Amino acid sequence: MKRKSYSPEFKSQIVLEILKEEKTMSQIASENEIHLNQLHKWKTQFLQEMPQVFRKQNQDMEKIKADYEKQLDSLYAEVGKLTTQLSWLKKKNLASTTTRQERMEMVDWTASELPVSHQTELLGINRSSLYYKPVQPSQEEVAIKHRIDKIYTKFPYFGSRKITQRLNAEGVTINRKKVQRHMREMGIQAVYPGPNLSKRNLQHRVYPYLLRGLSIARPNQVWSIDITYIRLQRSWIYLTAVIDWYSRCILSWELDQTLAMDFVLETVRRAFTVGGEPEIFNSDQGSHFTSSSYINLLKEHPSVQISMDSKGRALDNIQIERFWRSLKYEEVYLKDYETPREARNNINDYMMLYNHERPHQSLNYKTPGSVYFQ
Repeated sequence: MKRKSYSPEFKSQIVLEILKEEKTMSQIASENEIHLNQLHKWKTQFLQEMPQVFRKQNQDMEKIKADYEKQLDSLYAEVGKLTTQLSWLKKKNLASTTTRQERMEMVDWTASELPVSHQTELLGINRSSLYYKPVQPSQEEVAIKHRIDKIYTKFPYFGSRKITQRLNAEGVTINRKKVQRHMREMGIQAVYPGPNLSKRNLQHRVYPYLLRGLSIARPNQVWSIDITYIRLQRSWIYLTAVIDWYSRCILSWELDQTLAMDFVLETVRRAFTVGGEPEIFNSDQGSHFTSSSYINLLKEHPSVQISMDSKGRALDNIQIERFWRSLKYEEVYLKDYETPREARNNINDYMMLYNHERPHQSLNYKTPGSVYFQ
C-alpha cells in the first residue's frame, strides 16, 4: 500500500482541529482516514515545536556553516559505530521491553530515508496493523461503557461477573467476556485482590507498597496518581490526576483521548512544579505507572520514594478513588458533555471548586487548597 503524504498546512489544520476539542480524535481520524497514532504524533510534535515560533532567530550564518561542517565530519565518523550498534540492537527483542502500542507510535510516517516497511521490521510489528480506517465506537458500546462506569463507581468492589449480572438484570444482553474487555479498555478493576487483574509491563520492576500502616500527618508526605474514564455523549475520554493525601488537594490533572503516555508524564511534571516533591509517590501497577518513562521521571527526584498498590487492590490508593467518586457524582453524571472541550471546561470549574471553595469535614471544614498551601 502506498504511503500517504500530507502537507505541513494540512497537518497544521488537523492539529488545530484537535486542540479545539470540538470533536474527539477518533472522529477526526475517521473523517480524514488517518491513523489515530499519527494524529497523536502530529499533536505532540506541534506542541513541542510551538515555542520556537516565539523565539528570536538571530544567529550568525558563518557560525551556522562552521557548526554544520563540524557536525558533518562528526556524523561521518559515527557511521561505522552506528552500523555496529544497529546490528546489535536488531539482536535484542524490543517487544520484551515495550508494548505493541508504544512500538506502533514509534513509526515515523514522514521519514523518507527509512520506509515504513523497514521501520516495522526493526520494531517487530506487523505492517498491516498500521493501515486501518478508524471507526467510531457504536452508540451501543458507548452506552454500555457509560453504564459500566456508573455501576463500578457505585459498587467499586464489583468485578466483571457481578457487573455482567447487573447489566443482564437491567435487560442488557452481554456476556462476561465482553464486559471484561470493556473494563480493560476503561482501565477499571474491582477493589479486591484477584488473579490477572493488573495489566502492567511484566518486564518492568514493581515497587513495594509503602503506605500500609503509615500515619499521614502533613502535606507532601504522600501523593497518588491514577487514571479514570470520563463519559461523553457519543464517546469517552480519560482523566489523570495527582492528589496530596493529607490535604486531599488535586495538584495537577489532564485529559486525553488516547491514553497516550505523554498525558501522564505531563501531569506528573506539573505536580512537581506546583507542589515541590512528595516523600512517597503512590500508584497502581498499571502499564503507565510501571513503564520506564514514568519510573525514570520519578527517579529524576532522588528524594521521592516510589510506592505501588498491592496487585488488584484499588483501595490501597483510596484517596484518589474517593475523589473520582466525588467528581463523578457531583459533576460528570449531572452533565452530558458533548465534546472534549466541554468536558475540560466543566471539570476545570469543578477542580477549582473542590480545591478552593468546598470545605471538608475531615479537614476541620477547611478547603484542600487552604490546607495544602498554608
